[in-house]
Amino acid sequence: MARDSNATKARLLDAAFAEFAAYGIAGARVDRIAEAAGANKRLIYVYFGNKEQLFDIVIERALLLGAESVPFDPDDLPGYAGAVFDHLSAHPDLVRLVTWKRLERPEATPAQAAAYRVKREALAAAQRDGRIEPSHDPVDILVLVAALAQAWFTLPETETETDGAPLSPDRLTRHRAAVVDAVRRLTEPAPTRP
Repeated sequence: MARDSNATKARLLDAAFAEFAAYGIAGARVDRIAEAAGANKRLIYVYFGNKEQLFDIVIERALLLGAESVPFDPDDLPGYAGAVFDHLSAHPDLVRLVTWKRLERPEATPAQAAAYRVKREALAAAQRDGRIEPSHDPVDILVLVAALAQAWFTLPETETETDGAPLSPDRLTRHRAAVVDAVRRLTEPAPTRP
């Protein structure tokens, strides 16, 4: 029985992810989520609460999976930015979901705030140790690294080639290289002069 309920919960969460990514909280419909999951609509309320609570769970799950897939490494911020770029390339609906969250629920969740604090503290320590350029505030570095890694997925004019075709693997590779290089230039310590 537990296996069945766990499988149903997983199907509901996957269907909710797709629904929220497509429509946001306001436009999402619980009946469509249930239908896509092949489950009874009542189970959404039993397992997750209301639609807003379900959205919060979907966001937390997506961010946790992202954090597990792309561990933060203050000693390799270019590599981290490249890994974020790769993760977003593989999960394009994630950008849409997070955009809806920013629009409809702009406040950080407790888990987001805690993860952000850990990253900021790790960057500050790396700056004190001379491993990262110290002239920028750790908050600015976090924002800039995240913005660079996500830029190609947030601007509609960058989602296709100039002829309207989806980005080719070669073009994605060049975009990724530009992100990694920009983050490297931003964060590598300036050479010391004798």
